[in-house]
Amino acid sequence: MQTATMKRLSIISVIIVLVACYFLFDLGQFFSLEYLKESREKFQGLYDKHTFVVLGAYFLLYVVVTALALPAATVITLAGGALFGLVTGVVVVSFASTIGASVAFLMSRYLLRGWVQSRFSDKLAKVNDGIEKDGAFYLFTLRLIPVFPFFVINTVIGLTSMHLKTYYWVSQLGMFPATVVYVNAGKELGELESLSGLLSPSLIISFAILGVFPLVVKKVLGWFQSRRSNG
Repeated sequence: MQTATMKRLSIISVIIVLVACYFLFDLGQFFSLEYLKESREKFQGLYDKHTFVVLGAYFLLYVVVTALALPAATVITLAGGALFGLVTGVVVVSFASTIGASVAFLMSRYLLRGWVQSRFSDKLAKVNDGIEKDGAFYLFTLRLIPVFPFFVINTVIGLTSMHLKTYYWVSQLGMFPATVVYVNAGKELGELESLSGLLSPSLIISFAILGVFPLVVKKVLGWFQSRRSNG
């Protein structure tokens, strides 16, 4: 018991130190749109000379930023589009973001789930039943609609009984459309004056469609299931 507690405290300490360093040393300045625009040519030159090294470093950085819920994912996603183009950028960001989210999910499960389950077992029993029944659909909806911060979703779902495999593929599928939107926006990085430029009418319509999409899918699936039952 003491060994498990020490492991948890060690992991929490490492997380706190890493997050504290990000803010204490003002590392956020390197994840601003302004810095990215100023350094784009330099990064492009590095990518042209050391393609796989840059891709690997970018991938690792994205996983860490996502796992620690640092406020830099949006700019890094834009950078992926600006440096790698649409296809490569989408592939790299899709896998890096999903793996990072899965790491956060596992940290939440390992560090917090036992404590939460022991104190709220009665209430969580109903939640876990719902997760077993419709969890994949609700996670898919939350991933498609960018309303809740992703770190909240990663943490909360980690406290439930959802399997990691389900969490991974649903997250990757659900985040994919938004990944395409943001990576594509990164291609136009030179024309963006601020992150608010991402909220253009066309992008707002795109996200509205993404929000309606899972509901339409559920209706269609329900219709097919009812047809099969009646048949």
